[in-house]
Amino acid sequence: MPPPRPIPLPVLLVAALTGCATTWHGPVSDHFDGAHFRTPGAPQLQSGLLTWVTDRHPGTWKAYRDEPTGPRPPARVASGGMRVTFINHATTLVQLDGVNVLTDPIFSERCSPVAFAGPKRVRPPGLSLTQLPRIDAVVLSHNHYDHLDLPTLRAVQDLFPNVRIFAGAGNRALLEHAGLRNVTELDWWDARQVLGITVRSVPNQHFANRGLFDAATTLWSAWVLEGSAGRAYFAGDTAYGPHFAQAAERLGPMRLAVLPIGAYKPEWFMSPVHLSPVEAVRAAHDLKATLAVPMHFGTFELADDGETEAAELVRGQAPFAVLDFGEGRDVPLEGAAR
Repeated sequence: MPPPRPIPLPVLLVAALTGCATTWHGPVSDHFDGAHFRTPGAPQLQSGLLTWVTDRHPGTWKAYRDEPTGPRPPARVASGGMRVTFINHATTLVQLDGVNVLTDPIFSERCSPVAFAGPKRVRPPGLSLTQLPRIDAVVLSHNHYDHLDLPTLRAVQDLFPNVRIFAGAGNRALLEHAGLRNVTELDWWDARQVLGITVRSVPNQHFANRGLFDAATTLWSAWVLEGSAGRAYFAGDTAYGPHFAQAAERLGPMRLAVLPIGAYKPEWFMSPVHLSPVEAVRAAHDLKATLAVPMHFGTFELADDGETEAAELVRGQAPFAVLDFGEGRDVPLEGAAR
């Protein structure tokens, strides 16, 4: 199958300049003031972008190279089973109780509002689109281009017309304008059922914007998938904070935690929005995770950490298992020896 079809340049340029204003009309809350979202208690974003970009010390990244894809995942896992496959960046396939969920899918060459510029991948995805089993649901953590990739979402919908798409509050207008169907936007702690499992939006600490004028007008979320197989936690993009322990206290221990580890340097600038590898280990313990799988590394050069640096720092740290691109792993039962 060819790569996802690019969106026409004029549309992308308009999106890059204007973003997409929220259509969310939920009640004012601790994280929504009626117009903008925030993570309660989170530190302010650093204002030193110019300092960073003019005095960068980037780690080593290899040039683009073709890599073989991994083996085709099983079509389903049985009731009570849980499996995770790392595809690339924040894209994973989580299979539980016979339901297949794709997280933040991106198969495009670049994560950018335009097709000719912006961060470019250094290797292909670990699975091709045609290797995917039937996808029942997609969860989107927030609207940044490396996490909400419209060409990929349209390609997934073309392959699986009945797929359901879940996103944080305020994101439905953008998705439906791009031709996507079956879109559900959820506020934190809201949930829906998909083929017997529960898909729940939960708090995390990040930010959102697609353009210059839409900052914080849509919600960023982590996601918990729950069924008889237990709970799988997908963090999306997030900094470290009390939300990890809060999710475990409110919902119970996580059988699986998929946690970001990359784009964390320089820490003085990135720490309000991105986990460091050390913090990811701490988060896995806060979540009481039986297995933690890292993501958000080794695909796009987005910060100053090197291509493999973050993965090497969590390798061997319980309960982490660093998966190769395209590698799948059956998740042990909750409480199993780590």
